[in-house]
Amino acid sequence: MEDLIPVGSRMYWFFLLLLALSRGADFFSTWVATPNLVLEGNPIAKRLGWKGGLVANGVLCLTFAMWPLSAIAIATTSVLVAARNFQSAWLMRTLGEEGYRDWYIERLQQTGLPLYLLCLAGQTLPTALVGGVLMYFYNGMIVPFSIGLGILAYALAVTFYTLLSLWRLRRRPG
Repeated sequence: MEDLIPVGSRMYWFFLLLLALSRGADFFSTWVATPNLVLEGNPIAKRLGWKGGLVANGVLCLTFAMWPLSAIAIATTSVLVAARNFQSAWLMRTLGEEGYRDWYIERLQQTGLPLYLLCLAGQTLPTALVGGVLMYFYNGMIVPFSIGLGILAYALAVTFYTLLSLWRLRRRPG
């Protein structure tokens, strides 16, 4: 599972294409949802902006395409993030980035924290469980293990960035 493949080989180009398409889907879905990055949950991506993010994604793709395990895991996480972005992108675009943020904050203020955290756990724990089961029963095969790792990484990312956003909102004055 730790094997690297030679840069420029047929498999390298396959994994580079896989990463470019999946990272591209994440990048595009983010642009559809929040073209000004107002709603971007990742502070590093927000700070990099679109041009810096494009460069960082290019470097990521070129680097990890030589390691199949990471390429498949990153691609899995990326397409799941893209799907999540597209799920609410229509509403974000309809309300506008600031309007959506204000609407979301109002909903959070009307919801008890225990209920919100229970729903977050109800969303992410079963997803993480699926990823963990794939990793546990991989039986020496890289693809199910890598997909499981990607699913688990997605669940952890959703949990982390949601809690980070919640923490920021609760620290914000009035």
